[in-house]
Amino acid sequence: MKPLIALLGLLSLPVMAAEPDLYGRYEYIGVADIGQTFKAKMDTGALTASLSARNIEQFTRDGEDWVRFRLATKDANDKVYEHKLARMSKIKNRADEEDEEGADIAHRPVIDLELCLGDVKRTVEVNLTDRSSFNYPLLIGAKALREFNAAVNPARRYTAGKPDCGK
Repeated sequence: MKPLIALLGLLSLPVMAAEPDLYGRYEYIGVADIGQTFKAKMDTGALTASLSARNIEQFTRDGEDWVRFRLATKDANDKVYEHKLARMSKIKNRADEEDEEGADIAHRPVIDLELCLGDVKRTVEVNLTDRSSFNYPLLIGAKALREFNAAVNPARRYTAGKPDCGK
């Protein structure tokens, strides 16, 4: 009887959500599918994650939609990457948020990539777009931050250190 009472007592305790892990505004993120680590901006104002890519081309393989691309980063080589397409996203330019009628909508391919932040590995949806004019080739948006159970302290940088998710 005592174990049952103890169990009932535990069941009546409030459920506490796990506290998020605190990261800096900028972090190193390993991208296993590409075999590289990038400096990434942790951006709570963006919804999705974005990777800097160029020569983005959709194609069909075995009846499924795929995408091929090259990285658009400072030290990128000419290697071509191919990934199954998860979906196409619609992204509205911020400058057009006021004017819904004339909003400029960009359609971007989205792929699933395995990302490593610190020692935490997650599969995250990442859209492909040319970010070569930005300082950070990888942007981690709110959806990906939730996947990592992450909170961002904008005053901090690189708190997780280099990614270490094993090979």
